[in-house]
Amino acid sequence: MPMWLCDFEGCRRPAVRTFGDCILCNRHLCSDHLQHAFHGCPKWEDADIYDPAARAAEARELTELIEKINIPALVARASLLRQGIPCSIPLLQYDRSTRSSVMGGMNYYVELSFDDGIKWIACIRSEVATLEFLELIDVPSPRVFDFALENANNSVGVGYILMEKLPGKSLRWALATQKQKKNIMNQLADIFVELHKYPFDLLGSLDHPGDTHIGAFAQESLTDFAQSEMRTIGPFSSPEQYHDSSLRLILDLILRGEMYSQQAVDAYLIHRFLVDLIPLVSPSPSSSSMQNDQNYYLKHADDKGDHILADEDFNITGIIDWEWAYTAPPAHAFNSPIGLLPVGNFYDGVNDLGDDEIVFARLFEEKGRQDLAGFVWNGRVQHRFAFCCGYDLADWSGFLGLFRGLRDAVKVDEGLDWNEWKAAALHRYKEDVGLQLLLSRHEVTAAGP
Repeated sequence: MPMWLCDFEGCRRPAVRTFGDCILCNRHLCSDHLQHAFHGCPKWEDADIYDPAARAAEARELTELIEKINIPALVARASLLRQGIPCSIPLLQYDRSTRSSVMGGMNYYVELSFDDGIKWIACIRSEVATLEFLELIDVPSPRVFDFALENANNSVGVGYILMEKLPGKSLRWALATQKQKKNIMNQLADIFVELHKYPFDLLGSLDHPGDTHIGAFAQESLTDFAQSEMRTIGPFSSPEQYHDSSLRLILDLILRGEMYSQQAVDAYLIHRFLVDLIPLVSPSPSSSSMQNDQNYYLKHADDKGDHILADEDFNITGIIDWEWAYTAPPAHAFNSPIGLLPVGNFYDGVNDLGDDEIVFARLFEEKGRQDLAGFVWNGRVQHRFAFCCGYDLADWSGFLGLFRGLRDAVKVDEGLDWNEWKAAALHRYKEDVGLQLLLSRHEVTAAGP
């Protein structure tokens, strides 16, 4: 059973995940009804038309969410938790000029002000189990005071978390000076050192508030549906199991028309190739202490920089937006955050570390943590592989650089352009049953899109 069925009248085909989710008309569409003859919404490439429509769609979505929140019930619950101290919430309404201060990741934040000056925030849609674990260790993150899921017994009307409001603003890395960046990276290295003290024995996500139990991955992209039930993947006992399961799910979704419907053969070849690379990106134990660590560690899933709160002196005041957090092998968990990557070179296929990554690795070395520094120095393969898995091929030029960089990094099919690689892959996987099925559906050549 697909995650969504096509919303076009009379159609019962599987909707394409992500690409088939139109935020403008709020519909899930199959590969056929995504075509312009049936779907007239502007494309993101046409920014002059698309951007105003997207802003209007965002306003509608958030206004609908705000209307679901029972403000008196939320205020009453917060006041009760603080022995009756009154609190208030400002008028809630969508305002694009302030969206960055009330939104983060997949969450919408509501500020509560108590009469004694204390401020909390209510996070609509979030990550209780991970935050409660972080309270137990020395990682700056919001304290959780209360939470509720969205159900008939929840008088607030939406799922929420009542949590501490941390000082500081979301980090804007591009605006920081080198000195300010180094200050942030030094503190971030300390946070990584702290996280390394708390290993887990499985790959997955924390799923029991107040406990350290690891369950399935809390990521929509890693879910499937069967007999009307959502099925998540994990937990896993090895990186090989995780990579194989997640890539096999993508291959299956391609065959079912739920992913990459506009470029199915290309996407299938890419992800079939990635399956073959699993042994190369999942190092086996060796004499190297860097590779002997078979534990797993908590990893933020969206570490591009705005998950860090900092004060005016660029001191970290908190790490937020942990909703998709998961445990990962040390080579991935302690690799340089995405926000430190040299974006231009990275997308051009260059595998040299950027200046910020080099500083980050040296900071670990100065702290006597050559093991963690090693994960940064040798981390480019992990970045490349993670980016290529499930990448949005609508950004085709960006993908080509990433994919070339990955092949160069693992020394497989080096130096081939896309057309050469595709021709080789079609021959290599010619006996693959899934590929044969796709080729029977699609007229294909050795050329790309």
